[in-house]
Amino acid sequence: MRERTQIPYIASLMRATEWIQPALQPRAWEGKLRRNESEEASLKLFSFWRSLATFRVRIALNLKGLAPDEVINVDLIKGEQRNPDFRKVNPQMLIPALIDGEGPVLFQSLAILEYLDELHPQPPLLPKGARERARVRGLAQIVACDAHPLIVPRVRNYLEHELKLDEPTRLKWIRHWSGEALAALEAHLTRDGASGRYCQGDAITLADICVVSHTVGARLFEVNLAPYPTVTRIVDTCLKEDAFAHAHPLKQPGAPAKVVH
Repeated sequence: MRERTQIPYIASLMRATEWIQPALQPRAWEGKLRRNESEEASLKLFSFWRSLATFRVRIALNLKGLAPDEVINVDLIKGEQRNPDFRKVNPQMLIPALIDGEGPVLFQSLAILEYLDELHPQPPLLPKGARERARVRGLAQIVACDAHPLIVPRVRNYLEHELKLDEPTRLKWIRHWSGEALAALEAHLTRDGASGRYCQGDAITLADICVVSHTVGARLFEVNLAPYPTVTRIVDTCLKEDAFAHAHPLKQPGAPAKVVH
Protein backbone atom coordinates (compact mmCIF):
# COMPACT_ATOMS: atom_id res chain seq x y z
CA MET A 1 0.00 0.00 0.00
CA ARG A 2 1.41 3.36 -1.01
CA GLU A 3 1.86 6.03 1.64
CA ARG A 4 -0.48 8.96 1.36
CA THR A 5 0.26 12.58 2.04
CA GLN A 6 -2.03 15.25 3.44
CA ILE A 7 -1.24 18.49 1.67
CA PRO A 8 -2.44 22.10 1.94
CA TYR A 9 -5.75 22.78 0.22
CA ILE A 10 -5.01 25.71 -2.11
CA ALA A 11 -1.61 24.61 -3.42
CA SER A 12 -2.72 21.05 -3.99
CA LEU A 13 -6.00 22.10 -5.55
CA MET A 14 -4.23 24.30 -8.08
CA ARG A 15 -1.92 21.46 -9.00
CA ALA A 16 -4.72 18.90 -9.13
CA THR A 17 -6.91 21.03 -11.39
CA GLU A 18 -4.33 22.51 -13.71
CA TRP A 19 -5.47 20.21 -16.52
CA ILE A 20 -9.14 21.22 -16.29
CA GLN A 21 -9.98 23.57 -19.16
CA PRO A 22 -12.84 26.13 -19.37
CA ALA A 23 -14.11 24.36 -22.49
CA LEU A 24 -13.87 20.63 -23.14
CA GLN A 25 -11.13 19.90 -25.66
CA PRO A 26 -10.02 16.52 -27.03
CA ARG A 27 -6.98 15.31 -25.09
CA ALA A 28 -4.49 12.50 -25.53
CA TRP A 29 -5.82 10.67 -22.48
CA GLU A 30 -9.50 10.87 -23.45
CA GLY A 31 -11.22 7.51 -23.02
CA LYS A 32 -8.26 6.07 -21.10
CA LEU A 33 -8.47 5.61 -17.33
CA ARG A 34 -4.86 4.69 -16.63
CA ARG A 35 -1.53 5.52 -18.10
CA ASN A 36 0.89 2.98 -19.50
CA GLU A 37 1.34 0.05 -17.14
CA SER A 38 4.99 1.00 -16.74
CA GLU A 39 4.00 4.41 -15.39
CA GLU A 40 2.10 4.46 -12.10
CA ALA A 41 -0.90 6.76 -12.15
CA SER A 42 -1.35 9.41 -9.50
CA LEU A 43 -4.38 8.95 -7.24
CA LYS A 44 -5.78 12.07 -5.56
CA LEU A 45 -8.67 12.05 -3.11
CA PHE A 46 -10.54 15.19 -2.07
CA SER A 47 -11.64 14.49 1.47
CA PHE A 48 -12.78 15.88 4.79
CA TRP A 49 -12.78 14.00 8.07
CA ARG A 50 -16.49 14.53 8.71
CA SER A 51 -17.70 13.57 5.23
CA LEU A 52 -19.56 10.26 5.47
CA ALA A 53 -19.54 9.89 1.70
CA THR A 54 -15.75 10.18 1.65
CA PHE A 55 -15.65 7.71 4.54
CA ARG A 56 -17.19 5.19 2.15
CA VAL A 57 -14.49 5.80 -0.45
CA ARG A 58 -11.72 5.50 2.14
CA ILE A 59 -13.09 2.12 3.21
CA ALA A 60 -13.16 0.88 -0.39
CA LEU A 61 -9.63 2.10 -1.05
CA ASN A 62 -8.43 0.29 2.07
CA LEU A 63 -10.22 -2.92 1.09
CA LYS A 64 -8.57 -2.78 -2.33
CA GLY A 65 -5.14 -2.11 -0.84
CA LEU A 66 -4.93 1.31 -2.46
CA ALA A 67 -3.59 4.49 -0.87
CA PRO A 68 -3.99 7.91 -2.51
CA ASP A 69 -0.78 9.67 -3.41
CA GLU A 70 -2.43 12.86 -2.19
CA VAL A 71 -5.34 13.46 0.18
CA ILE A 72 -6.56 17.00 -0.39
CA ASN A 73 -8.49 18.39 2.54
CA VAL A 74 -11.63 20.35 1.65
CA ASP A 75 -12.98 21.83 4.87
CA LEU A 76 -16.76 21.68 4.56
CA ILE A 77 -17.26 23.63 7.77
CA LYS A 78 -15.21 26.56 6.43
CA GLY A 79 -16.98 26.33 3.08
CA GLU A 80 -13.88 25.50 1.04
CA GLN A 81 -16.06 23.37 -1.27
CA ARG A 82 -17.47 26.64 -2.64
CA ASN A 83 -14.07 28.01 -3.67
CA PRO A 84 -13.83 28.62 -7.44
CA ASP A 85 -10.88 26.24 -7.79
CA PHE A 86 -12.81 23.37 -6.26
CA ARG A 87 -15.80 24.09 -8.50
CA LYS A 88 -13.49 23.15 -11.37
CA VAL A 89 -13.06 19.78 -9.72
CA ASN A 90 -16.74 19.21 -8.94
CA PRO A 91 -19.29 21.81 -10.08
CA GLN A 92 -21.73 20.38 -7.53
CA MET A 93 -19.30 21.48 -4.80
CA LEU A 94 -19.46 18.14 -3.02
CA ILE A 95 -16.96 15.54 -1.89
CA PRO A 96 -15.67 12.95 -2.39
CA ALA A 97 -13.92 13.56 -5.66
CA LEU A 98 -11.23 11.27 -7.00
CA ILE A 99 -8.65 11.92 -9.70
CA ASP A 100 -7.06 8.76 -11.03
CA GLY A 101 -4.13 9.54 -13.27
CA GLU A 102 -5.09 11.84 -16.13
CA GLY A 103 -8.66 10.65 -16.42
CA PRO A 104 -11.72 12.79 -15.71
CA VAL A 105 -12.66 13.63 -12.14
CA LEU A 106 -14.76 10.91 -10.52
CA PHE A 107 -17.59 12.00 -8.22
CA GLN A 108 -20.44 10.54 -6.14
CA SER A 109 -19.37 7.87 -3.68
CA LEU A 110 -21.32 4.92 -5.12
CA ALA A 111 -20.00 5.62 -8.61
CA ILE A 112 -16.45 5.78 -7.25
CA LEU A 113 -16.92 2.52 -5.33
CA GLU A 114 -18.12 0.69 -8.43
CA TYR A 115 -15.28 2.20 -10.47
CA LEU A 116 -12.73 0.93 -7.96
CA ASP A 117 -14.42 -2.48 -7.93
CA GLU A 118 -14.32 -2.76 -11.72
CA LEU A 119 -10.70 -1.64 -11.95
CA HIS A 120 -9.52 -3.68 -8.94
CA PRO A 121 -11.88 -6.67 -8.76
CA GLN A 122 -10.30 -8.31 -5.72
CA PRO A 123 -11.79 -8.47 -3.21
CA PRO A 124 -15.16 -8.00 -4.96
CA LEU A 125 -17.63 -5.54 -3.49
CA LEU A 126 -20.62 -7.04 -5.31
CA PRO A 127 -21.78 -10.68 -5.27
CA LYS A 128 -21.99 -12.72 -8.48
CA GLY A 129 -25.74 -13.32 -8.70
CA ALA A 130 -28.03 -10.73 -10.27
CA ARG A 131 -30.56 -10.87 -7.42
CA GLU A 132 -27.84 -10.67 -4.81
CA ARG A 133 -26.23 -7.70 -6.55
CA ALA A 134 -29.60 -5.94 -6.72
CA ARG A 135 -30.16 -6.53 -2.99
CA VAL A 136 -26.71 -5.17 -2.11
CA ARG A 137 -27.23 -2.10 -4.28
CA GLY A 138 -30.67 -1.55 -2.77
CA LEU A 139 -29.28 -1.59 0.78
CA ALA A 140 -26.50 0.77 -0.25
CA GLN A 141 -28.95 3.17 -1.87
CA ILE A 142 -31.13 3.38 1.24
CA VAL A 143 -28.14 5.12 2.77
CA ALA A 144 -26.49 6.98 -0.10
CA CYS A 145 -29.61 8.01 -2.04
CA ASP A 146 -32.40 8.30 0.54
CA ALA A 147 -31.03 9.06 4.01
CA HIS A 148 -27.65 10.71 3.70
CA PRO A 149 -28.74 13.55 1.36
CA LEU A 150 -31.14 14.78 4.06
CA ILE A 151 -28.43 15.35 6.69
CA VAL A 152 -25.46 16.69 4.73
CA PRO A 153 -23.92 20.07 5.67
CA ARG A 154 -25.65 22.07 2.93
CA VAL A 155 -29.06 20.86 4.16
CA ARG A 156 -28.16 21.52 7.80
CA ASN A 157 -26.93 24.99 6.83
CA TYR A 158 -30.18 25.69 5.00
CA LEU A 159 -32.20 24.60 8.02
CA GLU A 160 -30.16 26.93 10.21
CA HIS A 161 -29.68 30.03 8.06
CA GLU A 162 -32.71 30.06 5.78
CA LEU A 163 -35.40 28.38 7.89
CA LYS A 164 -33.93 29.72 11.16
CA LEU A 165 -34.29 26.41 12.98
CA ASP A 166 -32.46 26.18 16.28
CA GLU A 167 -29.95 23.42 17.08
CA PRO A 168 -32.39 21.14 18.99
CA THR A 169 -34.80 21.23 16.05
CA ARG A 170 -32.02 20.55 13.55
CA LEU A 171 -30.82 17.61 15.63
CA LYS A 172 -34.37 16.30 15.75
CA TRP A 173 -34.44 16.42 11.93
CA ILE A 174 -31.12 14.55 11.65
CA ARG A 175 -32.05 11.90 14.20
CA HIS A 176 -35.46 11.37 12.61
CA TRP A 177 -34.12 10.66 9.11
CA SER A 178 -31.18 8.67 10.44
CA GLY A 179 -33.63 6.52 12.39
CA GLU A 180 -35.91 6.06 9.39
CA ALA A 181 -33.03 4.61 7.37
CA LEU A 182 -31.85 2.44 10.26
CA ALA A 183 -35.37 1.03 10.68
CA ALA A 184 -35.55 0.19 6.97
CA LEU A 185 -32.12 -1.41 7.02
CA GLU A 186 -32.96 -3.44 10.12
CA ALA A 187 -36.13 -4.75 8.49
CA HIS A 188 -34.37 -5.75 5.29
CA LEU A 189 -31.46 -7.38 7.09
CA THR A 190 -33.67 -9.51 9.33
CA ARG A 191 -36.58 -10.52 7.10
CA ASP A 192 -34.80 -13.10 4.94
CA GLY A 193 -31.86 -15.44 5.14
CA ALA A 194 -29.53 -13.45 2.93
CA SER A 195 -27.73 -11.69 5.77
CA GLY A 196 -24.91 -13.45 7.52
CA ARG A 197 -21.80 -12.16 9.18
CA TYR A 198 -22.27 -9.16 6.92
CA CYS A 199 -25.20 -7.63 5.04
CA GLN A 200 -24.99 -10.19 2.24
CA GLY A 201 -23.73 -13.50 3.53
CA ASP A 202 -20.21 -13.69 4.87
CA ALA A 203 -18.41 -11.38 2.45
CA ILE A 204 -18.05 -7.60 2.70
CA THR A 205 -19.98 -5.72 0.00
CA LEU A 206 -21.02 -2.21 -0.97
CA ALA A 207 -23.92 -2.60 1.43
CA ASP A 208 -21.64 -2.98 4.45
CA ILE A 209 -19.62 0.07 3.45
CA CYS A 210 -22.78 2.19 3.25
CA VAL A 211 -24.42 0.78 6.37
CA VAL A 212 -21.26 1.38 8.38
CA SER A 213 -20.95 4.98 7.17
CA HIS A 214 -24.57 5.69 8.07
CA THR A 215 -24.40 4.07 11.49
CA VAL A 216 -21.13 5.76 12.42
CA GLY A 217 -22.75 9.06 11.45
CA ALA A 218 -25.80 8.22 13.56
CA ARG A 219 -23.53 7.58 16.52
CA LEU A 220 -21.84 10.95 16.02
CA PHE A 221 -25.29 12.52 16.27
CA GLU A 222 -26.13 10.37 19.31
CA VAL A 223 -28.95 8.42 17.67
CA ASN A 224 -30.28 5.60 19.85
CA LEU A 225 -29.21 2.35 18.12
CA ALA A 226 -30.88 -0.05 20.56
CA PRO A 227 -33.85 -0.74 18.21
CA TYR A 228 -31.48 -1.92 15.47
CA PRO A 229 -29.54 -4.92 16.82
CA THR A 230 -28.81 -6.55 13.46
CA VAL A 231 -27.48 -3.32 11.98
CA THR A 232 -25.36 -2.75 15.08
CA ARG A 233 -23.97 -6.31 15.03
CA ILE A 234 -22.92 -6.05 11.39
CA VAL A 235 -21.42 -2.60 11.85
CA ASP A 236 -19.44 -3.62 14.92
CA THR A 237 -18.17 -6.67 13.03
CA CYS A 238 -17.02 -4.48 10.13
CA LEU A 239 -15.31 -1.98 12.40
CA LYS A 240 -13.06 -4.75 13.70
CA GLU A 241 -11.57 -4.89 10.20
CA ASP A 242 -8.61 -2.57 9.64
CA ALA A 243 -10.03 -1.31 6.34
CA PHE A 244 -13.04 0.11 8.20
CA ALA A 245 -11.34 1.10 11.45
CA HIS A 246 -8.55 3.08 9.76
CA ALA A 247 -11.07 4.93 7.60
CA HIS A 248 -13.17 6.09 10.59
CA PRO A 249 -13.90 9.84 10.53
CA LEU A 250 -12.42 10.44 13.96
CA LYS A 251 -9.10 8.89 12.88
CA GLN A 252 -8.59 11.32 10.01
CA PRO A 253 -6.31 14.39 9.99
CA GLY A 254 -8.08 17.38 11.43
CA ALA A 255 -10.71 15.40 13.32
CA PRO A 256 -11.49 16.81 16.79
CA ALA A 257 -11.25 14.85 20.00
CA LYS A 258 -14.92 15.59 20.57
CA VAL A 259 -17.59 16.14 17.93
CA VAL A 260 -19.59 19.34 18.10
CA HIS A 261 -22.88 19.17 16.20
